[in-house]
Amino acid sequence: MAFSKLAELPPEIYSAILSQVPTHQRQQATLSLTRAIPRSPVPLHHLFECIYLKTPESVFQLYRRIRGSAEEAGWVRSFALETWTVDADIVVNLLSILTRLRRITLFVGPNFAPEHLEQILEKPREGLLYLSLQFRPYVQRATYYQFLKGAYFDTALQALSQWPSHNLPTLSIVQDPLDPEIAQARRFAQPLVFFHFDVLTKLVCSPCFRSASNLRLRIPSRQVAPFLFNAPQAAPALKLLDLSTCLVRFADVEGLIARFSNLKHLILNGCSITQAHALEGEWEVFGKMVALGTVKAAKDREKKLKAWLQSNVAYLQTSADGVSEQPTGEQRTGRRIRPGRRGLATATISLRDSPPTEVVHVVQRNTSIPKDEHTIRTEFQQGWEEGIALLNITRSRLYQSWKNGVRVMYISDDQGMEDGFEGLQDVDSATLFHDVQCVLCPAPVLCLAGSDDTTKHAEGCGHAAASRIWDDVI
Repeated sequence: MAFSKLAELPPEIYSAILSQVPTHQRQQATLSLTRAIPRSPVPLHHLFECIYLKTPESVFQLYRRIRGSAEEAGWVRSFALETWTVDADIVVNLLSILTRLRRITLFVGPNFAPEHLEQILEKPREGLLYLSLQFRPYVQRATYYQFLKGAYFDTALQALSQWPSHNLPTLSIVQDPLDPEIAQARRFAQPLVFFHFDVLTKLVCSPCFRSASNLRLRIPSRQVAPFLFNAPQAAPALKLLDLSTCLVRFADVEGLIARFSNLKHLILNGCSITQAHALEGEWEVFGKMVALGTVKAAKDREKKLKAWLQSNVAYLQTSADGVSEQPTGEQRTGRRIRPGRRGLATATISLRDSPPTEVVHVVQRNTSIPKDEHTIRTEFQQGWEEGIALLNITRSRLYQSWKNGVRVMYISDDQGMEDGFEGLQDVDSATLFHDVQCVLCPAPVLCLAGSDDTTKHAEGCGHAAASRIWDDVI
């Protein structure tokens, strides 16, 4: 009797019920409903909205089911391949007919060749909002095919960097660490995932990454940070960056903070930027460095501007004296700048708005930390306050210089290629100095826990933000 009543419910009621089910459970919940109440009008599109494939057989079964049905293929919005052993050719064919995906999660195991992933990513997906690539290329027997052929997944990232401008807010590229037991048992070199990290620079500067706000990049024990922050146009909208397991140094953290002005969360699980036996005052130095990250950005930009001005001064002087000729088809105009005249070469660039509001530094729990957490936080707070004090002194000095007629400029949000005055704007109002005072700027949240959910985290730490973005537990 109860089942007959349920069978009379309209499809809209079932849709409303299923919309409350978590996405990773919706497929199974829909299937269970259709089996328990076979005559019920359960909308079948819920069966295909979020696909999670955990066996090689299920990949082929899904492909055989939807390859002849454009309607069913169009229902799929989220696709997750969560098996390391699969026929990669079938995966390529399957994804080629799923053209309306908004989320893609791929486990890339030893059966995947770089050509497979390149085929998947070579055609832009306009509606894609979430892309997660997790690599585990390790093998049980020695093979030198990859080394001899030069087969690395650099080409896949190169294909992704060629996508036109559109909104891809979340990207995850993770290489799983090699199991120490496997490394001991198999004494041979395992395949590499990426060979040249220059492709990371191309990716973060690409049109499709202009609006990216979340990046998780984990390549164990490899120093990838400089390939991100040394590029002028790298990810201007980035708010959360996870470089866990990478090799990250103090200078890298400073460079990251200086480059990404909108960064709110920096997660460094297992990066060991502090040694097991930290030097006295090391955390204080770290806190001060975080506070003064924007000062580094301003100084670096000022050096580039001065170098550009000096090179143009030399060019105009030699041109005016008739020492060199103008290149064919190129005309330069401008007044002659007399030797010894400093002019714009001494233009001062102001600091950006304020330090990041939240930076998370994480140390693995299995790392021996000689100091207790209270001491670490105290030192970090002291360093932060010292840095903020210096920041306010610098801002006051710039304000006085500006009132005395010195040309003061600031770095705009659109920094461009940082060539000459590109990305710089003149300060034309005292409001800029008063609106960004950091006298009472609170210190960032410093979380010393790992990513384990059972570990007590600092309130409001970046792990909580990351867990809302990525629906996995890595």
